[in-house]
Amino acid sequence: MHQDAHSAPLPLTLITGASRGMGEAMALQCLDAGHAVVGISRQRSAKLDAHPPAAGAWLQQWQHDLSDPAAAGWALLEWLQAQPAGRYRSVSLINNAGLIAPLMPLAEIDPADTARALRVGLEAAMVLTGLFLRGTAGWTVPRKVLNVSSGLGRRAMAGSASYCAAKAGMDHFTRAVALEEASQPNGARLVSLAPGVIATDMQVQLRGADPLLFPDRGNFIALHEQGQLQSPEAAAARVLACLARPDFGQTVVADVREL
Repeated sequence: MHQDAHSAPLPLTLITGASRGMGEAMALQCLDAGHAVVGISRQRSAKLDAHPPAAGAWLQQWQHDLSDPAAAGWALLEWLQAQPAGRYRSVSLINNAGLIAPLMPLAEIDPADTARALRVGLEAAMVLTGLFLRGTAGWTVPRKVLNVSSGLGRRAMAGSASYCAAKAGMDHFTRAVALEEASQPNGARLVSLAPGVIATDMQVQLRGADPLLFPDRGNFIALHEQGQLQSPEAAAARVLACLARPDFGQTVVADVREL
């Protein structure tokens, strides 16, 4: 990390799942836009390490396994509380990390896989959001939380119960916390956003699943063959454009395709 203590305040953006896919693309775009970026992922991104940030911008990569989110949460709280007043002109948390369990009926899945998918996809977002809000409670700058949800939180799909449940839970906990923050001085604004269908490793898993266990496999193959998948870079740009909107938070559960 390189930072001049006397430089102009930067936007601070914290991103989970920043080591690949859309999370990595968002981190790169934030660095290009002059943000201070903290990426929280199980592994480091070599691409982020090698990327020259815009003038004044800087990057930290924290390695945490979000299936044990408390460790990352407490580290985040301690770090936020140690930041000098006035260092940042805004602060945003993007809960992007997600995990898909083996694509098969719930009755066939190892309970450990179900638990891990829910911890990474829902529990981590809740823990980090709570400690982010606690750690920035006294800050006078704009505070935002953007939770990366999915259309599957609003439309069930056989063979992916834990992922659907995590995203539905993300939508609803966002609604609840938005109500809590609305009553606070300088309360944070929150949005749970479905980003559309993206060409990621998760899509490769969906297309490679056993069709006898995952009946929607053909739909994902068709999306790929018809060129309907967004690149991670295009999806990242649309999500970050939502985060930058002046009306961010007015629609708490949203779909990027409807904005």
